[in-house]
Amino acid sequence: MIRTALAATALLAATPALAQSTTQEQIDARYDRALAAGYKALFLCSAVFNAERNGATRTPESVEKWELGGIQSPFDGIVGELRYSIDRKPLFDGQELVHSVRVWWDEEMAPRTAMHNNEKGCFLTAMGGPQIPFIAPQVPSSAALEDSRVEARLGSDAHENLSDVAASALSEESPYGDGTRTTAVLVQRDGAVLAEMYHPDFGWNVPQRTWSVAKSIAATLLGAAVHRGEVDVNDSARLGFGKLGDPRHTISIDDAIRMASGRYSDTPGNRTDALYFGGATVTEVALDWPLVNTPGTVFRYANNDTLAAVQAISEGFEESPPSDFFAKLGMHHTVAETDWKGNYILSSQVWSTARDLARIGNLYLNDGILPNGERILPTDWAEYVSTPSGPQPDGPFGYGAGFWLFNKSEGIPSDTFAAMGNRGQFIIIVPSLNVVIVRRGEDPAGSRFDIASFTRDVIESIEK
Repeated sequence: MIRTALAATALLAATPALAQSTTQEQIDARYDRALAAGYKALFLCSAVFNAERNGATRTPESVEKWELGGIQSPFDGIVGELRYSIDRKPLFDGQELVHSVRVWWDEEMAPRTAMHNNEKGCFLTAMGGPQIPFIAPQVPSSAALEDSRVEARLGSDAHENLSDVAASALSEESPYGDGTRTTAVLVQRDGAVLAEMYHPDFGWNVPQRTWSVAKSIAATLLGAAVHRGEVDVNDSARLGFGKLGDPRHTISIDDAIRMASGRYSDTPGNRTDALYFGGATVTEVALDWPLVNTPGTVFRYANNDTLAAVQAISEGFEESPPSDFFAKLGMHHTVAETDWKGNYILSSQVWSTARDLARIGNLYLNDGILPNGERILPTDWAEYVSTPSGPQPDGPFGYGAGFWLFNKSEGIPSDTFAAMGNRGQFIIIVPSLNVVIVRRGEDPAGSRFDIASFTRDVIESIEK
């Protein structure tokens, strides 16, 4: 009996050592591999499906070349070796549609899976989680298809000087940044197309992920919620534990949309890999960070702040989802994607075309009024998002409410403001000239498109 008890005690003592035999380096490498698999699954699903819902086509090879090429370390060294399958389901008239994408990353673990969910694009399931039942998509409305045919004829009479600038941005030897890869350029003035060009691998109806341009879309949806009377920007963003002494409750929606919540973030730019590629949810990873500065006093660019502002207006999405707002603008080729619990990831995960993004720009030029005369944003919301009333970032650009500001840029009208996103996504809005500029790209990590120089050249060519 004594020997048995001693043996049991020795086994229990040894268990923690065995459990801790994996080093932190090995754990990190394993996690990176799982994230890379999620990255690959989501981008294959979103790029292929969202193109097909627009009547366009993307091949897996194209996605691997563009969206999965030149991505950040350490994923760049992993994604290429991971095998995948694109699974389809019958739809109608013999057609098939993407159901899910699976990417294998470990022999003992379930593959990372991205699911197609009706008109909300694709989402990642939790790591190791089961697949979610397929939801058949709705057939696009005839109004949307008719709009697509009309839009396809635009841009045939390009402005000559501007065409040279646009062509140079699309060239392999672009003067706007070594190694940059432009996929689309669209310039409009007074709502009319002056120049529109695409890389041969893309086209007017091929969407790309907006990355952080989605933050400006989030600010626009916030404006719509304010206009409907659902919230006020000075309302609490409802972070923390209510009014029970938690100082995070004092963080306003305005603080959050201006990147001034005062909350801690673990990296510059607040990388949210667990949410974007890990299958975590917004409520799990974006809303519970502690307070380290007084709200409204320090600028800290953070995905989590935008996600907090979006959560503060999320109750209104039941009756007024982003898809309804996009439909009002004629943005029939745009989809806002969610996590697996249905929370919109409006800090990054929106897929859209150059023409649809230009509609956002023109909405601001028209002070939130649609061409039919309907107001969908508050009066002077454009002034609100482009006013640097909060703490400001270091660097060449100022910051308003979800938009970057060109108030420090020589040769560019000081009222210019912009939506900017990773890998070179831009909507430039110049109210004094009534101009909207859209540039799409898939710039490799370490290559940066010089949007200020490009904007100056576009404006100069227009003014000649």
